[in-house]
Amino acid sequence: MPKVTRRTVLTAGVAAAGIAVGPLSSSAAPVGTAGLKSTSLNLNVNGKANSLSIDSRTTLLDALREHLHLTGTKKGCDQGQCGACTVLIDGERVLSCLTLAAAVQGKRVQTIEGLAEPGGKLHPMQRAFIDHDAFQCGYCTPGQIMSAVACVAEGHAKTDDDIREYMSGNLCRCGAYPKIVAAIKQARGEMERG
Repeated sequence: MPKVTRRTVLTAGVAAAGIAVGPLSSSAAPVGTAGLKSTSLNLNVNGKANSLSIDSRTTLLDALREHLHLTGTKKGCDQGQCGACTVLIDGERVLSCLTLAAAVQGKRVQTIEGLAEPGGKLHPMQRAFIDHDAFQCGYCTPGQIMSAVACVAEGHAKTDDDIREYMSGNLCRCGAYPKIVAAIKQARGEMERG
């Protein structure tokens, strides 16, 4: 009886599926990349002009993280359900995982890295999140803060219920919601004054 190993099971499965096994020749293109076009973009991110040459299917999230090395914006679900990738485009909150980078050319993109003042002074929302300990693991925090800034700017932070409603697209697996609401209420006053 032949010896059954993981390798023999996988090889038999691949052969049964009709997939060719073996190395690609050096001239073979990787599957799915033949004929793709690169797009030249000029992105204004955090007040800085950036020239990129990327695949036209690249999301804003991937352009920020992989091409501009701005890793503050987090990749959570990559399906637009968690809000971890929230950035501001021309002042409006957007899920960067669902937005093509090419779609924001000519617009102002602001990420968590561009929220503090040039001298390093924190934005009132960043300070409020620290003051109220409105994070635990911190993974969702950049998206929460960007969404909270827009929530106040949109005028949707008048009551606790409004804050909860308009922040409902940003999930916190640690459950820091009461502290997030408190932080937004604190920052709201300072943002509205000034």
